[in-house]
Amino acid sequence: MSYLGEDIKKLGFGCMRLPKKDGKIEIEETKEMVDLFMKEGFTYFDTAWAYIGSEEAVKEALVERYPRESYKLATKNAAWIECKTKEDAIAQFDTSLERTGAGYFDFYLLHNLGEGRTKYFDDFDMWEFVKKLKKEGKVKHIGFSFHSTPEELEELLQKHPEMEFVQLQINYADWENPAIKSRECYEIARKYEKPVIIMEPVKGGTLADPPELVKKVLKDANPNISYASWAIKFAANLEGIITVLSGMSNIEQMKDNISYMKDFTHFSENEINTIKKVQSELKKIELIPCTTCNYCAKVCPMNIGISGSFTAMNIYTLYSDIKRALEQENWLVNGYGLNYADKCIKCGRCEQVCPQHIKIRDELAKVVEKLH
Repeated sequence: MSYLGEDIKKLGFGCMRLPKKDGKIEIEETKEMVDLFMKEGFTYFDTAWAYIGSEEAVKEALVERYPRESYKLATKNAAWIECKTKEDAIAQFDTSLERTGAGYFDFYLLHNLGEGRTKYFDDFDMWEFVKKLKKEGKVKHIGFSFHSTPEELEELLQKHPEMEFVQLQINYADWENPAIKSRECYEIARKYEKPVIIMEPVKGGTLADPPELVKKVLKDANPNISYASWAIKFAANLEGIITVLSGMSNIEQMKDNISYMKDFTHFSENEINTIKKVQSELKKIELIPCTTCNYCAKVCPMNIGISGSFTAMNIYTLYSDIKRALEQENWLVNGYGLNYADKCIKCGRCEQVCPQHIKIRDELAKVVEKLH
């Protein structure tokens, strides 16, 4: 089924994690991946102003080598990064056009709305700016990517009905995650009849190598397909989906994704039951039940990033992936100018306001023990 008048296959090429060598994007392998992707009839490419080197790589591997009408290109505006004025934010669009050489963008997104980031798009009136871009033919479709609560998503969609689509983090592990609430956000998008582009279907690669108890369920169901295939097909199986972005980093990942998405078919009843079993197994893992309401942060005298620390700890508990856990902690704590868990003075004010009755001081001590 097509959405917004665009006939797009259910697999999109996420260009945030392109292959690298010595810290630089490997253009020749990227070209090989682009060629295979296009050859198999896939056309959607997703980059962003904030993805270092990605837009330039897209220009060299795609734009300069294929007719402009043969592919769909999306990029994003991150007004909350390094922008002090509206002019700074608007300049990101011109930079993206120059970097890619694309002439226009098929999909243009306000990047990573939610929490304190939304304020920048409001203050700089970026909503009117993207409407103007569409009217001028510089972009074909306008929307936004989003990381926050379903309540905030609903508020944004009520305020901005002109947004044509939303990009959401959806995967089977986060479907009922109280901190991410994938299902509830997806249902809000459906309520307002907005088609969805899915990001993080493999949760940054962690569902390509899931917890052992999940591996067992998936292998018992079908030992011949990859763990990643279950994750991407779960996302693609949903209704109202424009495409599912996969951040592919090498030709092997590209080949694997294409193998089961080229002739995509919806899940059978047995496959749906397998995913439900996986989700039940994940629920057995004891996680910190933080919902990121951040009441604790409002009373913490040490300005500790409590919810971000707990998100990082939950990632470590689920996947034993210290690198990814530390990346999340850096993004959600240091990235917001907050202090790490080791600054806790154990005053207990946070526990007095926590709706989930979490023993926050004990959990922060575990964060320090495991991650520092």
